[in-house]
Amino acid sequence: MNQTQEQSHQPVLLHEVVAALCPVATGCYIDATFGRGGHTEALLMATAPFGQVLAMDRDPDAIAAGKALLQKYPARFKLMHGSFDQLTQCVQQWRLDWEREIPFTVRGILFDLGVSSPQIDCPERGFSFLRDGPLDMRMDPSSKQGLRAMDLIRTMKEQELADVLFQFGEERHARRIARIIVAERARQPLTTTRQLSALLERHLTGRSGGIHPATRTFQALRIVVNDELAQLRRGLDQAIDLLAPGGRLAVISFHSLEDRIVKQKLRAASEWPQPPAPGLPRPSSPPPCMRLMARKPLYPGDVERQLNPRARSARMRLAERLPAHAETSP
Repeated sequence: MNQTQEQSHQPVLLHEVVAALCPVATGCYIDATFGRGGHTEALLMATAPFGQVLAMDRDPDAIAAGKALLQKYPARFKLMHGSFDQLTQCVQQWRLDWEREIPFTVRGILFDLGVSSPQIDCPERGFSFLRDGPLDMRMDPSSKQGLRAMDLIRTMKEQELADVLFQFGEERHARRIARIIVAERARQPLTTTRQLSALLERHLTGRSGGIHPATRTFQALRIVVNDELAQLRRGLDQAIDLLAPGGRLAVISFHSLEDRIVKQKLRAASEWPQPPAPGLPRPSSPPPCMRLMARKPLYPGDVERQLNPRARSARMRLAERLPAHAETSP
């Protein structure tokens, strides 16, 4: 691995995450996206000698890569194979495995969204348009459920494909790209990343905003293959419910679709319902259970953006679970 690859594998906003979650030695913390364990190990170090950390990942390669960290922190670290919507289930199992006689309180949860650098760097996974490999894009290739990206391209009607590219890739050339793909698949199957990226390079001249013409198409296909946005919504709901009073939630996102969901979820959980118009019944919406720690997201500094290409589009939103008494009064 060269120096550029090593830098790209560094966890984004590492110091900011630890500072935001404010870990203590008696707390329990969750890294919902283990990746290669950078954030997880930082939390383990910050909570020594008694703090507990649960890490999850839906990628079997990430779970395999975490064995070394398990050996390093056998008494304080738990690693589970699971997706965002299995967060509550994993925590319940974690509680059953808890053997120490101190209160079990989840004081911090981290989501580091999107595709990881190791996934991009592995051509066989099919995430990168710069490396030739099968057009797969499944974050959990061990699962027997779900379609690969090549299956979507082969089976979707032209209008369905255009809708996917526009909705999940925010691709302004969605109709044209769908038409190009449908015409090409009539000639030959599109089964590799290089086939698809080269096709778009031939037909889309120039790079909009300096990005590769296949960027948004690959993003849209990956999101649909992995059901990423629906998984995120369910995971955030579960995370908010799991946090103890005073516990903190940090979410790192990398594009506007993710960030919009995070922003809307945290805002809805932190705002009081609007008072009704005179003569109308009061709304049944619950009082806020979260407090926004900042109205705007936190971005990596200039040095991190220069050293780590993945950090350039990163942003982090933070919120804190309100104590029970704060939920009953404005």
